[in-house]
Amino acid sequence: MKERMIPAFAKAVGGLFSTVEKADVGGAYQELEKQGVAMMGWADPFIPDRSMPRHVEEAYVAAVRDESAPHYTAPIGSAALKERLAEKLRRQNGLQVDPARNIIITPGSDSGLYFSILPFVHPGDEVLIPCPSYPNNFLDVEIMGGVPVPVELRRENGYQLEREALEARITPRTRMVLLTHPNNPTTTVYNRASLEALREICVSHDLILVCDQAFEDFTYGAEMLTPAAMEGMFERTVTVFSFSKGMGLSGLRVGYVVCDDKIMDAMFANAVAVIGATSTAAQRAVLAALEKPEFMAEFERAYEFRRHKAYEILNSIPGVSCDLPESGFLCWVDVSALGSSSDIAAYLVKKAKVSVNDGVNYGPGGAGHLRIVLGVYRDDQRVVDALERIKTALQEYPGR
Repeated sequence: MKERMIPAFAKAVGGLFSTVEKADVGGAYQELEKQGVAMMGWADPFIPDRSMPRHVEEAYVAAVRDESAPHYTAPIGSAALKERLAEKLRRQNGLQVDPARNIIITPGSDSGLYFSILPFVHPGDEVLIPCPSYPNNFLDVEIMGGVPVPVELRRENGYQLEREALEARITPRTRMVLLTHPNNPTTTVYNRASLEALREICVSHDLILVCDQAFEDFTYGAEMLTPAAMEGMFERTVTVFSFSKGMGLSGLRVGYVVCDDKIMDAMFANAVAVIGATSTAAQRAVLAALEKPEFMAEFERAYEFRRHKAYEILNSIPGVSCDLPESGFLCWVDVSALGSSSDIAAYLVKKAKVSVNDGVNYGPGGAGHLRIVLGVYRDDQRVVDALERIKTALQEYPGR
C-alpha cells in the first residue's frame, strides 16, 4: 500500500517498524521520561509541570461546564476571541485588522501553518526556506508536491537573512518564502535590515510570504518586527501565531492566522474542509489568558535566567559553543568539533539522562548542532542540573 502514497508520506517513518528519535513523531520519545530522562527536546513550556495560570484554568473549567462546550463554534473561530486578538495585533504587531475579515482561529499553529501554505503551492512550485528551520516547513511543502529550497543562514552573520543568498535561489518556479521568525532552532530575531531585504525581494519578485511567529513573545530587548506590518507586505503575507510558546497553553491547541481579506475569504470558505472548528472551551480559555496576560512575566524571568546559564555552562565545555539565545526558550549548540550530532544526541540520553534534538532535522546548516529546550520544568534548578550533566558527559565524550 505504501507505493500508492504520495512521496512525502511514503518515505515518512512513524516509529511502528523502526526507531524514530524525533520528539514529535511516534511514542518512543515519551517512553524516555519514564526512564528518568530529562525531556529537553520538547518545546512545551514547563512540561511536565503546571503552566496554566489559575484564572485561565477557571475560565476553561467554566467553559467545559457550559452547555456550549460539546458544540462547534464556527470554523473561522470565536468572534469574541478575534475581537481581543485585533487589539493585541494592533498593540504588539503594528497591524490594524478587522477581526471579522482578517483573522481565523485554528486548532493550533501547526495546522494554521499548513493551512497558510496550502492555497499557494502547486506541484513543482519552489518555496525558499531560510535554514536551519522548523522541520514542518520542509515537510508541509513536500506533502503539497512543492519543492523546498533551503537558503542556509550563516552563524558568522548572526543567522540573519542575506539578500544575495535569497536572490541566488530564486527561479521562475519560486512562489513563496517560508520564514520562522524568531527562528526555530537558532532563536534569531531577524533585524530590520534582514526584513527590509526580504520585503524588497518579495515585492520585486511578486512572492508570497508565510511567516510563523510562534516564538514572538520573548525577545529580551531585541526589536521584534512583524513583516506583515511593513510597507507593501500585508496583501502578500500570511502570518501564523500561537498560544503555545509565549503563554504555555500548548495542550489547548489554539492558534490563529492573520492576512488580507482577499486571501482570508478563500480560507473562510475552505476552513471546514481542511482544519475544522477549534475547541469551543479552549477558545474561551485563551481569551481569559489574553485578558490578563501578566502571568507571562514569570515565564520570561525563568527563560532570561536559563538562557544566560546555558550560555555559561555550554561554552565552558571544550569543543562546544553557542550564542546567547535571542528569543524564546531554545538554545542552538555547535558540537561539530566533537563529532556527529546524531551520535552525540544518542550518547547524551544514555550518559547524561538528557534528551535533546539532533540538528540534522532542521535542514542544511543543522548537522553538527543540538537544539536544547530550556523551557522545560517549573524549577530552574532542574534545568541547571541537566545542563551540568550534559557538560560532564561531553567532557568525557569518547569521540574527542
